[in-house]
Amino acid sequence: MSHAVHSRKVQMSEIGEIDEGFYSRQLYVLGHDAMHRMGTADVLIAGMRGLGVEIAKNVILSGVKSVTVQDEGPANWTDLCSQFFLSESNIGQNRAQSSLAQLSALNPHVHVSAHTGPLDENLLLEFQVVVLTDSSLDDQKRFGTYCHSHGIKLIVADTKGLCGQLFCDFGEEFEVLDSDGEIPTSAMIDYITKANPGVVTCTEDRKHGFISGCRVSFSDIHGMTELNSISPVEINVLSPYSFSVGDTSGFSQYERGGIATEVKQPCLLKFKPLNQALLDNSLLVWTDYGKVTRHQTLHLAFQGLHTFVKKEKRLPKPRSQSDADALLVIVRDLNAAAPLDTLDEDVVRSLSYTAQGNLAPVNAFIGGVAAQEVMKACSGKFTPLRQWLYFDALECLPETVGEEEEQLTESTFSPKKSRYDGQVTVFGSTFQEKLGKQKYFLVGAGAIGCELLKNFALIGLGAGEGGHITVTDMDSIERSNLNRQFLFRSKDIGRQKSEVAAQAVRVMNPDMNITAHQNRLDPDSEQVYGYHFFMGLDGVAAALDNVEARVYLDGRCVQHKKSMLEGGTLGSQGHTLVVVPHLTESYGPVKSGSDKAIPLCTLKNFPYRIEHTLQWARDQFEGLFKQTSENVNLFLRDAGFLERTLGRGEAEALEVLEGVAGSLRDRGDGGHRPASWEDCVGWARCRWETLYNNDIQQLLHCFPPEQLTSSGVPFWSGAKRCPHPLTFNPDNTTHVDYVEAAANLYGQIYGIAGTRDRAAIRDALDKVRVPSFAPKSSVKIHVTDKEMEDDKEKGMDDVGKDRLEELKEKLASPSLKSPAMQMHPIDFEKDDDSNFHMDYIVAASNLRAENYDIPAADRHQSKRIAGRIIPAIATTTAAVAGLMCLELYKLVQGHAEFRFYRSGFLNMAVEYFVMSQPCRPQPFAVAGKEYTLWDDFLVKGRRDGQQEMTLGDLLQHIKECYSLEVTSLFYGAALLYDASYDHKERLKQSVSEVVKLVTKAEIPHHKQMLEIFPSFAEDEDCATVPPIRYLLQ
Repeated sequence: MSHAVHSRKVQMSEIGEIDEGFYSRQLYVLGHDAMHRMGTADVLIAGMRGLGVEIAKNVILSGVKSVTVQDEGPANWTDLCSQFFLSESNIGQNRAQSSLAQLSALNPHVHVSAHTGPLDENLLLEFQVVVLTDSSLDDQKRFGTYCHSHGIKLIVADTKGLCGQLFCDFGEEFEVLDSDGEIPTSAMIDYITKANPGVVTCTEDRKHGFISGCRVSFSDIHGMTELNSISPVEINVLSPYSFSVGDTSGFSQYERGGIATEVKQPCLLKFKPLNQALLDNSLLVWTDYGKVTRHQTLHLAFQGLHTFVKKEKRLPKPRSQSDADALLVIVRDLNAAAPLDTLDEDVVRSLSYTAQGNLAPVNAFIGGVAAQEVMKACSGKFTPLRQWLYFDALECLPETVGEEEEQLTESTFSPKKSRYDGQVTVFGSTFQEKLGKQKYFLVGAGAIGCELLKNFALIGLGAGEGGHITVTDMDSIERSNLNRQFLFRSKDIGRQKSEVAAQAVRVMNPDMNITAHQNRLDPDSEQVYGYHFFMGLDGVAAALDNVEARVYLDGRCVQHKKSMLEGGTLGSQGHTLVVVPHLTESYGPVKSGSDKAIPLCTLKNFPYRIEHTLQWARDQFEGLFKQTSENVNLFLRDAGFLERTLGRGEAEALEVLEGVAGSLRDRGDGGHRPASWEDCVGWARCRWETLYNNDIQQLLHCFPPEQLTSSGVPFWSGAKRCPHPLTFNPDNTTHVDYVEAAANLYGQIYGIAGTRDRAAIRDALDKVRVPSFAPKSSVKIHVTDKEMEDDKEKGMDDVGKDRLEELKEKLASPSLKSPAMQMHPIDFEKDDDSNFHMDYIVAASNLRAENYDIPAADRHQSKRIAGRIIPAIATTTAAVAGLMCLELYKLVQGHAEFRFYRSGFLNMAVEYFVMSQPCRPQPFAVAGKEYTLWDDFLVKGRRDGQQEMTLGDLLQHIKECYSLEVTSLFYGAALLYDASYDHKERLKQSVSEVVKLVTKAEIPHHKQMLEIFPSFAEDEDCATVPPIRYLLQ
């Protein structure tokens, strides 16, 4: 009888094409070539407990050809606290078969099957990659030797309680095609010497970013064209802006231009088989540089554990002293063969006490890292683990062993046929009850949010009496989410993320108490998430995708003194941060200068990178198809629009009103409003001529190609690329792509149906009359943003003022305000390939790139840049969420010592892990007393049912309680009190009345706490002071 149970088979290799809608965000991490290679790989994952299913989930989402999950054993109670595709009804049934249906549903492109028989060599031969979990050391050695000799990549993963282990063997010769996955560095060239060696100087707009020894290729060089055709050359970095190449003395004289681009070189790696690697401590990769001795000890302790199991036919019992002693003897014997500098015997005992544990967060971290290694083995993308990795989170155990802890017996940690048995064996039943009572607020139900909710359900957070999880996310599910937000399926597309995620985790754990909201977290939602809401929480978890929202949530946590778990990913990189009141720093304000804006003059006239042309195309899209339409609609319905627009300055008003007036007048009347599809094609064709021919002619008229600056340097040099006008060609695909997309979008904003029929577009183009153009000497083109600002300050000339008056008169006519003139603004949506949005962006950008001899970008690259897509992959997300939940254990334990907490940074592309203690809050002094951001002056406005205190009472209260004399009070930007002013009347009024008086606004009824910033006579020069947090009720 066959042991294989097969699911529906839809293989990527059979389809041929990569499903870019499904794999969208992952493609930006791996690239098409790596994805195609993965699509040919068959993977075996042995063991379907919590770690095995985590690896399988991530590998299936990644898009390999097939995954076979193997497990001979039946599900038991200890599986349920980490195996998210098993339920109580599956207890006693085969783990692999019980998990098959849900694993198959993760990715329709991957063939998933279950094998319920034992592992043997014949089975292994069917696969390119084999993953062993929950396996004996004997099996690891046996199959490791076999896989190594037969060219099968082997990964061994194991977790025991709070400790984890990972091993990789990719054979005698493994080729890495791209070691880090970073986009190849490129730099613009300013000058190249004729010398041996030749020195390349780059433009000073940014550092070149190359390293000595890397290879670069050259393109678009004028003059020294020989460099354009040579093979990639090794360079030697001389400075951040220069590097040397080979002998250029025999080449032509350099004239201008050119780009140097890094060319990544493949490398070959050699791996040792497991039985040899066991003896080589140099192959250990550190996850925490503060735990080197601990992880060296774990390398022996895991081997000792296998010996213990082989002898006793079981794992050590929870908290059993005798079993810990026995394991320690075994490990000491192993260490005698090749002694470590220090054997950490406490770690051996901790491993013994917790070895029966089965923890979802540890499995999530090790499972995420292991799945990434599978992808490396299949694709040759990224640097694989060489070859051992150990991880532990033993800081999650209770801080100290007090009297209560000493009284705990083995029975406190023994299984009780509960879904949390695998967790109780580590932490005990009392801690499990504490987890169940927690009230947590999760903000975000995207990729990290889904993983966190999975872990919350498995560990039982908020699943007990009095416990609760509130999750909010305003987004609905899109197809591109399905590749990494694993709680969602195709049938859920269009539904709210928070609702679907909450339903999914209730299935995982029916005891979950969870409420789903669809609110954006910002000041507008403070009526929902106000003082009483936050004060009722035990903690907050942030799974947000933008810095501004994180900063806002962080501020709310500081206000209410609540802990916050924060994590984020960028492709293969991830970070975690734990914020603990009074113990650590907070997430903090937005760091300035992290996102440099492209100068306007660069965008308008002097682009030199594809990012510039793509941003220009986005700006064109917003201006042509959104902003003008919105302005027209505002004009039609808002009587104050004209006056408000004129108040924005003459130059801006002229631009806005020209757009409005033109959109309200028909083309025959000198306007832009089309009457037919043919009019839309005509507009698009003329727009093409303006942008890619006329504007370039005008620019070259103002700054001819041979022009020199006042210092005698060519104007068109360095970052300024000399453009050339394009001539429209109806046989050029990109030219017609632009017309097709622009005409369809233009039709949409006016309610005119378009077409993709190229023959019809060609016929319409034949009838278009393109006006002739001649450059004007009167036109001024700004070279710098400062020039532009200076001219703006000078004001508009008489011609412009006359035109503005003319527009005001025309737009004052009541006849223009007809409902029939209503327009349909378009919001840019990058993920719908049928809406012409990306069609327009790609064509518009690449045509402008052609103007300036900038290498074009394909649709995939253009979508990432113009759509500001954050690359994402399920493996990093799972690992980050696992680390966040390990910090959650510590928060629930109530750890009060700084040294137990960890913030993390990982780059799984290169196996780089840094787990470090978080930073302490920065202290500051006021009148000689030290404070931190966690301190405040908390004041109850109404005490013991009395009337609200007056402003004078507040000043007196601060004086009496804190020995500080208030000299001024600010509520936001509003001055409530200043000792140098005559504020006698205000001092008699209640604090809330004064706030209403100075802000000229009512205090929202939901606002329970006012944050007021004081200054004090004792230290008036102090830049930072604790706020007064004033409770209204």
